[in-house]
Amino acid sequence: MRIKAIKGKQGIGTQAKEATYVEAARWGKYRGWRYVLGLVVILFAWLVVGGIAAPLVAFLFGGQEGLIAFGKGDYSLLGPFGNFLPIMAGFPFFLAGILIAVVGIHRRHPRTLVTAREQINWRRVGHGFVAWFVPVCLIGVLGEYFFYPNTFSFNSDLTTFAFFVPLALILTAIQTTTEELFFRGYIVQGASIIWTNRVFLALVSAVIFTLPHLLNPEASAGGWLTVFFNYFLVPGLVWTVVSLIDGTTELAIGVHFANNIVGFLLVKATGAVVTAPTLFTVSEYHATYGALSVLVTVPVFLAIAYKVFKREQPKKLHKNLE
Repeated sequence: MRIKAIKGKQGIGTQAKEATYVEAARWGKYRGWRYVLGLVVILFAWLVVGGIAAPLVAFLFGGQEGLIAFGKGDYSLLGPFGNFLPIMAGFPFFLAGILIAVVGIHRRHPRTLVTAREQINWRRVGHGFVAWFVPVCLIGVLGEYFFYPNTFSFNSDLTTFAFFVPLALILTAIQTTTEELFFRGYIVQGASIIWTNRVFLALVSAVIFTLPHLLNPEASAGGWLTVFFNYFLVPGLVWTVVSLIDGTTELAIGVHFANNIVGFLLVKATGAVVTAPTLFTVSEYHATYGALSVLVTVPVFLAIAYKVFKREQPKKLHKNLE
C-alpha cells in the first residue's frame, strides 16, 4: 500500500505521487503561524543561545583576557585554532532549534528538510562535494596562486594542522548542514506556503542567506562584487535553484561542505571572518578574481553534477511523522 500526503498530513492511500522536499512543507502541521513560531524558536536558539555559547568558549580557552580579546576581534589568546571554535559553538544550538521547530511545531520528520524520500541519498551528497570541491580547488585556489603567487604563504606548523583536520571536518559538517537545513530547507518550505513559484522561492532564500553574511569582513573588503557573486548569486541563488531542480537539498549539502572545508583547511585570506590554521594563507583578498572564479566554477560544477554524476528520479512519498 502506498503512502500519500493528505491535507498536509502523511496518511495512507491507494495512489502514489512523486514529491519534492518543497511539497513536504505541507506534511504534518503547516499553517502559517507555525512557520512564524518556528522561525522565532530557530532564531532564538541561533542568535541568543548560540550567541552566548561563542563568548563562553572564548572564556574557556583564554579566560577573562580571552573573552575581552574575542570581543575586540583579537584571537591570538584563543589558541592555535583562533576563533574557529567560538564561532562554531553556536551551530549545535542552531541545529537544535531547527529540529525542535520541525518535530515539535510541524510534527514531521526532520529528514523532510532534505528529501521527501524514505532515506537521504548520501551518494548524491557526495556528488555535490566532489562536483564543487574539484573546480574550486583548480579554479579558485590554483588559479589564484597562478595569478598572485607572492600573496600565498605556507603554514609550516603541520602538527597543529593535523590536530585541526578532524575537528574542522566534524564541526564544518555540522555548520554547513545546519545552514542548508535552514536556508535551503526551512526557509524555502515556509516561503512555499505563500507561493510555490520557483523564482520566488530562489530569490527569498538567496536574499535571506545573504543578509547575515553582510557582517563578514570579506563583504566589507570585497564590496558589492563579493556580496553579489560570493553570497547572493553563489551560494544563495545557484544552490537554491539546484535544490529546486533536484527536489532535494542533498546536492547543496555536499556543495556547501566542500566550499567551507576549502576555506577552513586549504586556504584563507587574511582578515577572513574565521581564523584557522589552514595550509595556505593569502595576504590580500582579491574580490575581482573571486567573483570571476565563481562564474567559471558554476558551469563546471553543473557539468560534473549533471553529466558526470547522473541525477536519480524522485521516488514516491514515504511514511512521515504526523
